[in-house]
Amino acid sequence: MSTLEKKVSKEYEGATIREFLKEDLGLSSRLIRRSAIEKRILVNKKEVRMRYIVHTGDLVQINLQSDESQNITPEKMDLDIVYEDEDILVINKKPYMVVHPTKTYQSGTLANGVLFYFKETNQNCIVRLVSRLDMNTSGLIIIAKNQFAHMALSKEMEENNLEKRYLAIVHGNLKEKEGTIDAPIYRPDGEEFGTMRIVDERGQRSITHYKVIESFKDADLVECLLETGRTHQIRVHMKHLGHPIYGDTLYGFEGDEELIPRQALHAYGLDFKSPKTKETLSLRAKLPDDMESLLKKVGR
Repeated sequence: MSTLEKKVSKEYEGATIREFLKEDLGLSSRLIRRSAIEKRILVNKKEVRMRYIVHTGDLVQINLQSDESQNITPEKMDLDIVYEDEDILVINKKPYMVVHPTKTYQSGTLANGVLFYFKETNQNCIVRLVSRLDMNTSGLIIIAKNQFAHMALSKEMEENNLEKRYLAIVHGNLKEKEGTIDAPIYRPDGEEFGTMRIVDERGQRSITHYKVIESFKDADLVECLLETGRTHQIRVHMKHLGHPIYGDTLYGFEGDEELIPRQALHAYGLDFKSPKTKETLSLRAKLPDDMESLLKKVGR
């Protein structure tokens, strides 16, 4: 069971428990309200109402686990768990896997597998996705086990305090081995464009920092650090530089299918603070087999 606890400091002497939870612990009104209704808020190990006045030295505790359900069918599958504690689960997603059920994909998604894992390990959690990846992009995804962790990490993402690092294998060799792409991304109208995005001044500001890790005869292995998180950002920016990602049928060249049947893009690194302990977590996932095979084919 995940519990958040903290002693009341002198500055909150005489405040209500609601004020303390909101101002000192930074909890949302929604989380406070639900926790109060479900009687999960304790002061000195006793249930209290939201009008309760706190005093210096009081021990405030919140049970973060709530009795919840989700309309997702649990499915047993092999999950590559990179990190887990009582608040979060980080999984290295395989390529060709949808993250969450849709009308087209009702089963076989990462969420189906995670929900089975939670039930199998007797964890009363639903699947709260902090980050997402395209079906054909592999790599690290964060799942929050409770409302508090999801709220805290979502805020970190909004404030660009959660670092997301990717590895991409691109066509050709970049002239500048390190740099920043600051180019707005826009979704044009028209059925002919589908889900495609383009670089256009009408779009949202989009920033990608890149660095060439290794060069080959006709390819570069590039690390990308996202400062913003637009849809298809790395894929659009690499095309903008004239070096589309291998296997990217939407933004790249035809004929890559024999080399790799998906975009060679892997979310390999996450750096963020634990929502509860504030300890810095630096998580990494090795390059998947199909991208390692591609590097051999292009000249490693």
